[in-house]
Amino acid sequence: MTIVEAGLPGEAETSVGGALVLEFGGRRERIPAGSTFIVGRSADLSFDDNQYVHRRFLEITQREGIWRLTNIGSGLTASVASADGMAQSWLAPGASMPLVFGTTVVMFTAGETMYEFSLTAESPFYEVSSQWSSSAGDVGDLLSPMQRILLTALAEPMLRLKVPGSAELPGLDVVAHRLRWTREKLERRVVSLCGKFARHGVRGLERDAEGRLPDSVRSRLVEHAVGARIVTSDDLDLLDAFAAGNAVYGMAS
Repeated sequence: MTIVEAGLPGEAETSVGGALVLEFGGRRERIPAGSTFIVGRSADLSFDDNQYVHRRFLEITQREGIWRLTNIGSGLTASVASADGMAQSWLAPGASMPLVFGTTVVMFTAGETMYEFSLTAESPFYEVSSQWSSSAGDVGDLLSPMQRILLTALAEPMLRLKVPGSAELPGLDVVAHRLRWTREKLERRVVSLCGKFARHGVRGLERDAEGRLPDSVRSRLVEHAVGARIVTSDDLDLLDAFAAGNAVYGMAS
């Protein structure tokens, strides 16, 4: 897994041109070259039914031929990934990054709802070689089968989306019931999973001053796992089989 930090110095200012095509929940909109597009509660792409979304959250603009994504909010973060999930960045408030791939996937969480939309460049700055593959040491390769099932359960609503859109994240009590675990057991395993990702350089998974994991950490974990394609819709069969087995046999793995 390649983790790209936002705002790297020395980024090229090569003129590329071309429009962006935004897709979200069945909506498809062309953003003309040289324009500015805002995502937020009161914006070009509006989430006015969610009070937790900033009025102006993400700015998509083109300068000198390069499209950039900037977090102009004050509290929310966004996870940004290439379409294949092999490059990912965490966009904190005030951070900015160039949109260099053919298609970029953007995810963020506000309240209990996670959103996903894609941005496809008509004239991409950079094409990923088909021979570029993840290294054997990637965190996704180091997950145990049970960790993969847990991660799939946490991300289940997003993985069931047919097109980029929004989904309500399940609460820990809901996930615990799905897996037939106690809440305490689930929390221990989520803490362990976050620790594994954090040791591999994934940002935003820190505990609070009292050693607990805020809800934002769980959201960040799901954003990273889905954006980086660590878990996909193919893993839902494994989750369904595990949940069904627990229900039939009273397992508590």
